[in-house]
Formats: sequence, C-alpha cells, structure tokens
Amino acid sequence: MKSPIVSVAWLHEHLEDPELIILEAILETPHQDIQIKGARLFDIKNKFSDTSNLLPNTLPSPEAFAIACQKTGINNNSKIVVYDTKGIYSSPRAWWLFKIMGHQNVSILDGGLAAWLNENYPTENRQEPSYPRGNFESKFQPQLVKSKEQLLENIQFKKSLVVDARSTDRFYGETEEPRVGLRSGHIPGSINIPYTQVLRNGKFLPKEELKKILPQQDKNLIFSCGSGITACIDLIAYELISDKPKAVYDGSWTEWGQDENLPIEK
Repeated sequence: MKSPIVSVAWLHEHLEDPELIILEAILETPHQDIQIKGARLFDIKNKFSDTSNLLPNTLPSPEAFAIACQKTGINNNSKIVVYDTKGIYSSPRAWWLFKIMGHQNVSILDGGLAAWLNENYPTENRQEPSYPRGNFESKFQPQLVKSKEQLLENIQFKKSLVVDARSTDRFYGETEEPRVGLRSGHIPGSINIPYTQVLRNGKFLPKEELKKILPQQDKNLIFSCGSGITACIDLIAYELISDKPKAVYDGSWTEWGQDENLPIEK
C-alpha cells in the first residue's frame, strides 16, 4: 500500500488478508452501532495521545503508543487501513501517528464508513473484543513533528512553509477562537488552506485538482491547525502530490495562541 489512501473497493477485495487490520479512528464516543466488518477502535483522544499533557490530542510517547497498539492486536507486519465515520476527519491523524512511530504499511479509507455503506459492503454490530497481544514496536521518527521553538526559528530563517488548516475566518482573526483564552490570528509567514478545501463528499479531491489548489513549494512543509487533527488532512493532501518532507506542529494553535510571548499575524 504505497498510496496514503485506498478505495472501499480495494479494502473489500482484501478483507480476508490475515495481515490486514482495520481501525476506526475516533475522537469521541462512537454514535453509530455498526462498524466495518472486523474493525477495531482506535481511540485517539484517550488511548493514542499523551493524556497527561494539558494540550489536547498531543503525541504519546513511543513506548505508550506501542503498548496501546499491542493491546489492539497490532503487529509489526500488520497492513493497517484506518477509516472515519465522518468521511475524512480523524483518520489522517491516526495515519500520521503510525508514520511517526515508524510503521509504513498504513493507509486511509477514502470516503470512510459512508463510502463503505454506499456500496453495501459487509458491516457488523459494534464489538469490543479482546485481541491476542500484538508485537508492534515503535521506531520513532522525530523529523515528522515540530515544536514551537522550531516554528519560532522558522519565522526567522523561512526554511519551511507553514500550512494552517483552520478556517479562513480563524486564520485571519475575524472570529473568536473556539477554545477559551486563545488569541486570534495565525503564525507569521504561514499560509491558509482550510482542510475542507481538499475534500469533496468525504473524499480527497483528485490529484489533478489538488495540484491546482495547493501551492507547490521547493521548501519543506509544516502543518498546523487548532489541535493537530485537521493539520494531518492537509498533510495527506500534499502527500498525494508532493514528495517534499512534511511534519506536523503538534501544539498547533492551542499552544501558539495561548502563549503571549509568541508573535501573531492577522
């Protein structure tokens, strides 16, 4: 699976692959009672984040990530497909988490559960079974994540392009931030590509359309948003058309917006 995304037809064809593991990426309690046949829950907020961090949804330690994967029955040779109940929303974050932990064989289901249901492919009632413990090991890739110190340095030296996935009104400080206590605006020098612009009907736009709307750069790319979730949607969009190195600013605006010592633009 070299592409970061696969179709529902591809997944349906490979359902019987013994190395395949299907994960449903969630940020909150699931609202529907059905899941893709054989799927396992991937609880980003509670099990695959650093819950001791005051910032939301932050990167867990490699050790904690590995243990959570092992408990989910994930192995080093697992072929992972992650899907969303919202089309494309939280699944790119799960994809990035596996990538930063050194697992290459992971893809997102384009269109998520809705696209699967549209084809009447097999589902089952939600289950919470226990799994034979997996042997997953993390091989941390530090170059895939950036800190506020690195973003501050980049404002000065401009070696990377910072892409902000928030809505345009939030980027330009025209509306209050949804989180209390955050300043409005954006990181100086960053550009705005709202994540909704790279999607249509819960799927990524075709590559030719992405090439038209995503600025092509010779620079490396850093992705930011509110709390590190939708930044990964823009990252995948660029991954589909560009081989430039990409990283996520994990603190995102939740961190930047609350630190009065950090510069902002509007």
